[in-house]
Amino acid sequence: MHIPYSYSLRNLWTRKLTTALTVSGMALVVFVFATVLMLAEGLRVTLVQTGSYDNAVVIRRSSQTEIQSGIDRPSAAVIEARPEVAFGENGERLASKEMVVLVAMPKREGGTPVNVIVRGVSQTGLKLRPQVKIAQGRTFRSGSSEIIVGKSIAQRFNGAQVGGKLRFGLRDWTVVGVMDAGNTGFDSEVWGDGEQLMQAFRRPVFSSVIVKLNDPESFASFKQAIESDPRLTVESKRESVFYAEQSEMLSRFISILGIVLSIIFAVGATIGAMITMYTSVANRTTEIGTLRALGFRRQNILRAFLLESLFLGIIGGVIGLGFASLMQFLSISTMNWQTFAELAFSFKLNVSIIFKSLLFALIMGFAGGFLPAARAARMNIVDALRAA
Repeated sequence: MHIPYSYSLRNLWTRKLTTALTVSGMALVVFVFATVLMLAEGLRVTLVQTGSYDNAVVIRRSSQTEIQSGIDRPSAAVIEARPEVAFGENGERLASKEMVVLVAMPKREGGTPVNVIVRGVSQTGLKLRPQVKIAQGRTFRSGSSEIIVGKSIAQRFNGAQVGGKLRFGLRDWTVVGVMDAGNTGFDSEVWGDGEQLMQAFRRPVFSSVIVKLNDPESFASFKQAIESDPRLTVESKRESVFYAEQSEMLSRFISILGIVLSIIFAVGATIGAMITMYTSVANRTTEIGTLRALGFRRQNILRAFLLESLFLGIIGGVIGLGFASLMQFLSISTMNWQTFAELAFSFKLNVSIIFKSLLFALIMGFAGGFLPAARAARMNIVDALRAA
């Protein structure tokens, strides 16, 4: 014979104030826990989606980022000529020799200078990134001092709107378009003609060479060929892997810090749940004795009170998760620890985060309710009834 689930739920309802306070504490902890995971996931997804599985990035050996890399023109020509590199519709090689630098730009709010990536590309480079669309204006013309900016740049910096001017590299650059890169890392970059930007920054070498492979499965042979070529001192990675690795350090730090904070907050919420359940046991001594006299076993009492605590946890988890889901409408920016450039991204909620958050809430409920439930189950029938 089991005590109905409705019994546990009704008891929570009769103690509205204490139930609300306990649930609020658990909801706050779950909110923090889920938000941190969403933050790390948003950063990871933003950078992972930046790269394409069909593309390969070639940088100087031992360089961690394009900013640290340098590839001279003869080496770039050797890489571009590899048979694994695909051809475009007009017979041109689908390879983009790019220059990447950091420039300091003052933000619209507060005027604080932050690092922004400026990427010098060719028209071929635009073809290699089909996810990049011109949302306003047009693309830059080759051989000109025209640039296009990511939508996050246009929103956060003065002069970064169509028709505006930005000054860097001892030259004024006219913004002729705003690009929408589908919430990827390119939304936080400024693009212009590669040759013009190299002249402006006095850069004789490229930062990277991006190539589209004629067969994605030929990457291994392409990588082995260029890394073993004695004329080259380069290494290659799939573009998707290259950008995913840039998110690992910061994403891991955010996750660890957030989980540690969540555990600290969870201790307080668990203690709150434990106090609530101990109070419930103390106020229902006679009721517990009556249940035992009616034939309910100790494990039935244990299960009923533990279920109350689990209900507290799951209700708090659902509420906290509901508020955390609203964070998806916000966009924030932070410094990418790999490139030292500011990166804008959004919170991302997925099934894994929902599962982990609800499981975390149930663990808090179980930890807070087990000892009070065990105390209720151990009560002697005669002593419990005598307390009336």
